[in-house]
Amino acid sequence: MPTIVMTHGAFCAGWAFEAFRVPFEAAGWTVLTPDLPGHGEGGSVAGLSMSDYARGLVRFCEDLPERPVLLGHSMGGLVCQMAARQIDPRAVVLLAPSPPWGIAGSSIEEAVTAFGVHLVDPFWSSSVTPDRHLMRHHSLDRTPKPRRDAILARLRPESGRAVREVLNWWLDPFMTTSVGTGPLPAPSLVFAGDRDVVHPVITVRQTAERIGAEFRVLPGMSHWLIGEEGWEDVAAQALAWLAERARVEA
Repeated sequence: MPTIVMTHGAFCAGWAFEAFRVPFEAAGWTVLTPDLPGHGEGGSVAGLSMSDYARGLVRFCEDLPERPVLLGHSMGGLVCQMAARQIDPRAVVLLAPSPPWGIAGSSIEEAVTAFGVHLVDPFWSSSVTPDRHLMRHHSLDRTPKPRRDAILARLRPESGRAVREVLNWWLDPFMTTSVGTGPLPAPSLVFAGDRDVVHPVITVRQTAERIGAEFRVLPGMSHWLIGEEGWEDVAAQALAWLAERARVEA
């Protein structure tokens, strides 16, 4: 059976895909949802870089018996972009992905968030506590309340260094989150919710253009595409595209 590796975003772990993985497994896929380095129970993310996350994903995929499909959400979407040229996946699916180095934000909300992160940890050494109020009203605004409350209760700290590398890339002379030039080495599909203020449509479209991906806008959807209202359609579109465009079938 084909294998798909789902990579979670900031402040989360592999559990974020508990609902989203179900349609893939029902279609015959082997679904793997690893925790990024430091995100497992008892782990520490303090001081970790986005490059650590990308290397962790590469190492995980090296142990698989076949080339997987990569699927990433939010920050996990950027991790997938960074790792793709080393993994050589069968296909790449990105849901509201964080943009790579060189792509500027397109909204006031993105600018305010980046400035706030810059003030949190000037030394890039600590972990950042999730802002549950912000996530409730921006990331999880269309997620049913019982599921939203369960997610908020499971959030964990994120690496301040990794968050700054994503949101303040112009302060990073090492270009940590660069994904290289030209299209990724696999058929790629990128989704954006038209109500997403975390990674708005304009920003996500630039990401899709940078990596040579097909781009789709999801009407009425926000940022938590893996669990908010309408997530089943997102999964169905991804599965159909994998079968039709990427020639990946169960």
